[in-house]
Amino acid sequence: MARLSKKLKNEITEEFRGAPVEAGMNPMLQKKLKMIASWTSHVTARNFRINAPAPLKSFACAITHDFSKRSHALTRAGAAFLFCVVAVGMTAVYATDTDLAVPPGYSALPAGAADEIRAVEEEIDRTEAAALILVGNAGLDAYQKITTLGKLLLFDKTLSVNRNEACVFCHMPEAGWTGPASALNATSSAYPGSVRTRFLQRKPQAYGYATLAPALYFDQNKRDLVGGNFWDMRASGIRLGSPAAEQAEGPLVNPGEMGFADPACAVERLSASPYRPLFEAVWGPAAFDIQWPKDVEQICNRPGPPSPSDPLPVHLLASDRGRASAAFDQIGMAMRAYEASPDINAFSSKYDAIRAGSAKFSSLERRGYALFRGKARCNECHRDSGESPLFTDFTADNLGVPRNSALPFYAEDQPDAAGYAVNPLGARYVDDGVGAFLAGPDNPNRKWVEFAESYRGKFQASSLRNVDKRPRPDFVKAYMHNGYFKSLKEVVHFYNTRDVLPRCKPNDPGEKVTCWPAPEEPANVNKTQMGHLGLSNAEEDAIVAFLKTLTDGYEPPAP
Repeated sequence: MARLSKKLKNEITEEFRGAPVEAGMNPMLQKKLKMIASWTSHVTARNFRINAPAPLKSFACAITHDFSKRSHALTRAGAAFLFCVVAVGMTAVYATDTDLAVPPGYSALPAGAADEIRAVEEEIDRTEAAALILVGNAGLDAYQKITTLGKLLLFDKTLSVNRNEACVFCHMPEAGWTGPASALNATSSAYPGSVRTRFLQRKPQAYGYATLAPALYFDQNKRDLVGGNFWDMRASGIRLGSPAAEQAEGPLVNPGEMGFADPACAVERLSASPYRPLFEAVWGPAAFDIQWPKDVEQICNRPGPPSPSDPLPVHLLASDRGRASAAFDQIGMAMRAYEASPDINAFSSKYDAIRAGSAKFSSLERRGYALFRGKARCNECHRDSGESPLFTDFTADNLGVPRNSALPFYAEDQPDAAGYAVNPLGARYVDDGVGAFLAGPDNPNRKWVEFAESYRGKFQASSLRNVDKRPRPDFVKAYMHNGYFKSLKEVVHFYNTRDVLPRCKPNDPGEKVTCWPAPEEPANVNKTQMGHLGLSNAEEDAIVAFLKTLTDGYEPPAP
C-alpha cells in the first residue's frame, strides 16, 4: 500500500502541476473535491466511515487545499486525484441515516452484510475513478469512447436519487455480473435501492451475455415469445432496437432501484458530471443544451414515483424535453455498448477453451455434459449449439419455483417516509412474471395481451454462462428469479425431484432435500422437461461440475 500511494502521489502531483488554468471548473468535480477535503477533517461517526491511514488523509488534504488556491480546471489530473483517494480506501461509505437500513421484515441487517456492502462500494469507486482518468485522453477511438462512457455510467453512484447506488451495485463482475454480497444472497436475495428500505421482488439478473438477446418477438413456428431483457422480458428492445439499452434505463426510474422520479433527472445529474465531455464527444456538443428549471435539484433529490397527476415533475419546454429524452436513451445505449464488450461477454471459460482445443474436461465434467445434453434435458432450453453457445434460448418458463418468503418485499405493504408503499399487497402478492408484463402497461404490442394468461408464472431462461462465478469458494449465490435456491446443487436437485418428492411447507425439516414446497404460481408449470428426471445423486453432482466449466476467466493449470 505504501508503494502504491507513493507512486500515485508522484503521478498525481505531476499531472496536477500540468493542469491548465481556466476561469471555470466542472461544478460536480469541484463538489467531489470539497467532499474529499471535508471527509479528512471533520468526519463524524454518524455520517461516514473512513478507512485510510493518517498520512494519506494529510496528503489528500494538501492536494485539495493546493487545488482550491490555484483554481485549476481539473481534467485528467482531477481524475487521477480521485483515483488516488479511492484507491487507498478513503471512500466515504454509506451514511448510516439513509443507508445500511435493516430490510423490511428483518430484525437486523444480515450478518456480514455491512462489511460486504462497504467493500462493494469501495470497489465501485475505485473502478469509476480509474475509468475517469481516460476522459481526457484524446487518443481514444470511437469504440473506446462509447465503452468507457458506458462503464462510467454503470459505475456512477450519482445516477441515483440519493447519490449512493451505482447500477453495478447489484451486478458486479466478481459474482458473474449479478449480486455481489454473499450475506444478502443468502438471506434477502433482493438488493436495496437508493432508498435503502426499498427492496423489489426479484434477485438481480446477470448482465453477462444479455446484450445478445434479440428484441422480443413471437416465434410463429414455436408459438413462443423469444428475447427481451429482465426476468419478465419487459425490456423488449422494440423502441430502441436493443433490449439491453432499454433494460439499462429501467432501474434509473424504478422507485425501488435508482429511484428518480423523472428520466430527466438522470440527464441533469450527468450534465454536471466530470465525464460530461466524454458524453458530448460521443453524442454531440448539444446533448445537454437544456434549460433546467430552478427547482430541478429539489425535484431530483425527491425519490420517485412521481404523482400520477404530474408524471414528469421536471417541467421542461417541449424542445428541452425532447433533448432530455434523447440523452436518456443515449445513456442506455452507452451502457449497452459497455455491456456488449469483452469485459462482460468474455467467452473465456474452460468450456470455451475445450471447444478451442486447448483444454480437456475432467471425467466428472464430461459425464455432466453428457447428462446436460441427454438424460437431464438441460440443453432443450439452455442451448449449447452454435459457434459460441449462450446456454439460453431466450424463452420463458414456469419451473414451479416455490415462494421465497425471505424477500423483504412481502413486508413492504405500508407507506415509507416518502409515502410510497413498494408492495401494497404484502404477503398476498404473487409474482406472475411475463404474464403480468403482457397484461400490463409496459406491453408494447397489443396483440400479445391474449398470451398473458398462458405466461403467468413464467420467467426468462437466463444464460448459464458464469452461473457459478464467485469471488471465493464460500460465497453464496442466489438462483432463479426470487433467489429461492442457494446453490447449483439445490437447483439441479429441484429439476430432478420436484414432482417425485412429497410436498412440505416452507421451513419444514427436509425442505430442498427430501421435500419441496408448492409452486408460488401453479399455472403453466413445466411438467414435460423437468420434475422427474430420474438422476442419481452422483449424476446431479456431475451436472454441477459441468456447469462450473462455464465460468469466464479460466486459466489452464501450470505444466
